[in-house]
Amino acid sequence: MPAKASRAAFGEALLELGATDDRIVTVDADLSKSTMTAAFARTYPDRAFNLGIAESNMLGIGAGLALTGKIPFVCSFACFVVGRFETIRISVAYTNANVKIVGTHAGIAIGEDGYSQMGLEDIACIRALPNVPVIQPADELETRQAVAWAVEHQGPVYLRLTRQSLEPVCPPGYRFRLGRWLVLRPGTDVTLIGTGGTVFNCLEAATRLAADGVSAEVVDAACIKPLDEELLLASAGKTGHVVTAEDHSIAGGLGGAVAEALAEALPTPMRRLGVQGFGESGDAKGLYAKHGLDPAGIAGGVRKLLGR
Repeated sequence: MPAKASRAAFGEALLELGATDDRIVTVDADLSKSTMTAAFARTYPDRAFNLGIAESNMLGIGAGLALTGKIPFVCSFACFVVGRFETIRISVAYTNANVKIVGTHAGIAIGEDGYSQMGLEDIACIRALPNVPVIQPADELETRQAVAWAVEHQGPVYLRLTRQSLEPVCPPGYRFRLGRWLVLRPGTDVTLIGTGGTVFNCLEAATRLAADGVSAEVVDAACIKPLDEELLLASAGKTGHVVTAEDHSIAGGLGGAVAEALAEALPTPMRRLGVQGFGESGDAKGLYAKHGLDPAGIAGGVRKLLGR
């Protein structure tokens, strides 16, 4: 598979699934070309709703559609849709409505659009809700699997997607399962956990570390909530060190969730790599390098933790 943005893979998967399940509808806030639901809207115009720039209204209507038996995919940039947290909290989570919230353009890798368009706090917000899984696929195959799973899952879901293209990392026969992670590369010295846009960079970092004699076990954490605690504890118990890398605020994301789980079950030296402070405008590769999320930065974070 060539590199593809997870938002693009989402749009294609939704179009295919919609052909066999007429319960699927899309609800957008004037960004269907960006969230990649435009093709679905052209194909099924009676099942696509554009609410304009009114995200709270969009979420409320999505909840209503879900409560009448539809499967709404409510889509916008991650920062805009999760920015309406109070509506998600009451209309979607509290009612346990079968709404699939899709936040695209996650993280600093959206680049030049800058902080106002970057979803950097969205995982922290949604993690606080007791009944909303948080899923961030690492490539096209995993995205398609996650979308198909979301259609079958009864209850709310938050799907976090990228603007930038993602290199394929999952094996051909991979199947997404809620609360299950995937070991992409075995290792013995450190557990390196990525999610979404950072997973391929973690693999590249592991290759650099191997040249220095450091064996990194690379894990794709598509499911941020719930965590795969069984795999986490088994890997951390083996390597004795954990590093997380995510395109999200350093507070409240994957790293925070992993730290909480380890603190309760298996205290382990760890380092969290993520965005500190606010995002900014710049090209995606440059921003990843500045925030230590490129292969060199991730490898450097591992070396600091190991004292090498």
